[in-house]
Amino acid sequence: MSTGTGRPGPTPAIVTPAAVPAAATPSAVLPARAPDPGPPTGAPAHRPARHAWHARLRRLAAEHGPVLATYGALKLAGFAVFMYLLDAAGDFRDKHPRFGGGEHPWDVLGSWDGWWYQQIALHGYDPALEPVPGATGLITLEGNSAAFFPLYPALMRMVSEVTGLGPYGSGMAVAVVASFVAALGIHAVTARLGGRRAGLIAVGLWAVWPGSGAQWAVYSESVYTALAAWACYAVLTRRWLTAGVLVFTAGLARPTAVTLAAALAVAGLVAVWRRRERLRRPLAAVLIAPLGTAGYLGWVGYRMGEWNGYSTLQDGAWAHKFDYGRHTLDVLSSVPVGHFDYLFAMPFEDVVGVGVVLLVPVLTVLLVRLRPPAVLVVYTVLSYLMVMGTQQIFGNVSRYLLPLFPLVIPLALGMRRLRVPSLAVVLGTAALASGSYAGYVLFELGVP
Repeated sequence: MSTGTGRPGPTPAIVTPAAVPAAATPSAVLPARAPDPGPPTGAPAHRPARHAWHARLRRLAAEHGPVLATYGALKLAGFAVFMYLLDAAGDFRDKHPRFGGGEHPWDVLGSWDGWWYQQIALHGYDPALEPVPGATGLITLEGNSAAFFPLYPALMRMVSEVTGLGPYGSGMAVAVVASFVAALGIHAVTARLGGRRAGLIAVGLWAVWPGSGAQWAVYSESVYTALAAWACYAVLTRRWLTAGVLVFTAGLARPTAVTLAAALAVAGLVAVWRRRERLRRPLAAVLIAPLGTAGYLGWVGYRMGEWNGYSTLQDGAWAHKFDYGRHTLDVLSSVPVGHFDYLFAMPFEDVVGVGVVLLVPVLTVLLVRLRPPAVLVVYTVLSYLMVMGTQQIFGNVSRYLLPLFPLVIPLALGMRRLRVPSLAVVLGTAALASGSYAGYVLFELGVP
């Protein structure tokens, strides 16, 4: 044996078991099961639990961090361009704070529908059908807050009570947080169909969708999309009661939740038909799902003294009604030939809207070719038909179609072969451009 000095060291003595004292036997020196000494002096007893909690946070960050970072970076880029365009143009300074104006560029985000949501958060509802004196045209009724569903303003009120933020601050906080929750849901659904990379791309595409300007504004689109995405994910993972509750809640956010309830019913029927599920849980989910929408519409009708009071208000105060697509056809046959003499004509916004409307059928065909679960197809198709069949401000269709997140799935699956630099250029350019087509056009060149 070498001692490290280059000279041989002394030969170690061979110790026999008999020569070892009893106190130095292995059982005495190193017991087979040493007693737990407990935490070191001064160390908290709950340190293992704290370490476990930290490890779980690290796992969550590794799993969800890329999703939140991807969405946040792209959305922030578009939002910054939107604010820059608002400030550079300065048009908002000459407008009423309720109608796209304000003292600062960001005040625009709380105007139009955002003004109504803030009023509900502050004062609640007083449903009524009040005629406009002497009115004989399209608008014959005074606007009333009952046209706006209650979930989003209720969340605004709760956040305001907890944080002390005003209605604008609480509305923005709810919308921004909900947009990240929606991004996580979109990623979860897409990743289940095409992997995590496709999920990240889908999140990026949703962040730059033509109607994405409403994601970070005092609007309910982010809240509704979050509920829709996670409801679809609950169906995909066969959590039927969770899906039913989520659709019920979505029904308190927007009237288009009836399409989500129908998609859940079809998915439940398919699952039972194929004997993947027993009847009890899907049936319970189907029964729960439409109660949110039905309950609010019933309450509004009762308060107004007219069972169809909500539709009457939408038609008389906003000229929004289901006309089986006549207005949409009028727009689609006018804009391509440069005519803007139809109802609610707004050239720049309507050109963007026509592009989106024509893009949706293409994306829907690509979605169907993937043979996804029925809930995604039914939800997408019915939502599209409902929007197309309604007389409304046509330029807003890009916003109304924003919750149709399954449309980005086929694009995401097709783009997943691109390398990171290519994806960064494509999505980054779209994000910067969205400051115009998804922000400025929506809030300043049109009437949301």
